[in-house]
Amino acid sequence: MGRRSRDAEGDGAGMSEEEERPDTKLVSGGRRKDWTGAVVNPPVWRASTILFDTVADMRAAHTPQDGRLYYGRYGTPTQWSLAEALTELEPGAAGTRLFPSGVAAISVALIAVLRPGDELLMVDSVYAPTRSFCDGLLKRWGVTTRYYDPLVGRGIAELIGKKTRAIFLESPGSLTFEVQDVPGICAVARERGIATLLDNTWATPFLFPAIAAGVDLSILACTKYVSGHSDVMLGSVTATEPYWRTLCETSRVFGQHVSPDDAFLAARGLRTMGVRLRQHEASALSIAAWLKRQPQVARVLHPAFPDCPGHEFWARDFRGASGLFSFVLKGGGEAERARFVDGLRHFGIGYSWGGFESLALPVDPQRVRSVRREEEEGPMVRLHIGLEDPDDLIADLGAGLAAYEGAA
Repeated sequence: MGRRSRDAEGDGAGMSEEEERPDTKLVSGGRRKDWTGAVVNPPVWRASTILFDTVADMRAAHTPQDGRLYYGRYGTPTQWSLAEALTELEPGAAGTRLFPSGVAAISVALIAVLRPGDELLMVDSVYAPTRSFCDGLLKRWGVTTRYYDPLVGRGIAELIGKKTRAIFLESPGSLTFEVQDVPGICAVARERGIATLLDNTWATPFLFPAIAAGVDLSILACTKYVSGHSDVMLGSVTATEPYWRTLCETSRVFGQHVSPDDAFLAARGLRTMGVRLRQHEASALSIAAWLKRQPQVARVLHPAFPDCPGHEFWARDFRGASGLFSFVLKGGGEAERARFVDGLRHFGIGYSWGGFESLALPVDPQRVRSVRREEEEGPMVRLHIGLEDPDDLIADLGAGLAAYEGAA
């Protein structure tokens, strides 16, 4: 679903996709006239069985094709619309497949490009469930995973072996937010004929168009900023032409499907993602800068700050920042950190991020690292800054830090 193709009679006629700016693409993407009719949003098509007029028509449609109804699992206009809108955010992409979660998107994308006996180079700062998939199922399947320093850059060339078939990137990295030299790594990989996959959930293609930077498969947990309301589980993979067919075939073989209701909610969230991201960015930068000045805080890990590892790549490649970052408390331990987080009024305690509400989560990156290990000055907390007034969030954090016992 979601192969790049715009109806000449649809919204945006007279202006090519390449001329449309990102905000316009968020609004107009995937809204073909034959999918929306006289309404603004593509309706919710719920279907399992698709009826044909004749046996001949059914047999003619037997080969799955995006945009043609065949069976509910292969999609309806509701799913096709969202997939196409995501594709249009990635100049140079061939199409997008949707998945029931971000982890499902990551897993199928990896299986699509790997075979038993292959080697995968995996960034050490990767999302923990991705690491679990590599160390579990991929290992049992006969794929060797070798972890590499997120700051290796073009030095990745020295790690590539005869069996290396794919390089997985996540930039910024989970929990510690190192920014990778994505174009540099992808250039090396392309010279060697190696597939590159990027978990681009933190930035989304609105802030970092991954395909244009050389990535072959760009992955999103649409659960987060695309949806934006903490009420949908969804993932996506956007691929270049050489990997598009393999991605589609693998997805279909595994029976991957997204409900039309979830696709509708994600598409609705997508329309306001640019506005929300700007507010997330502004509030997060304000709060992160305030945290850097607090005596109870040892370090703030935010890609937009010059002291964040890989900041130069963020400044070169990104259009902005999102609302997720971490900070290290000065001294203390698990109990003191837990009391700090428990005492916050405006921050929920829970997994995921990208919604309108702020979240605080105790994190311990060294438990899920094998290459780049650093001793922290104290326990770490990850914050997602939502859409509340940042002054209220600062007051909340200030009260918590004033009572923090670690720095005493």
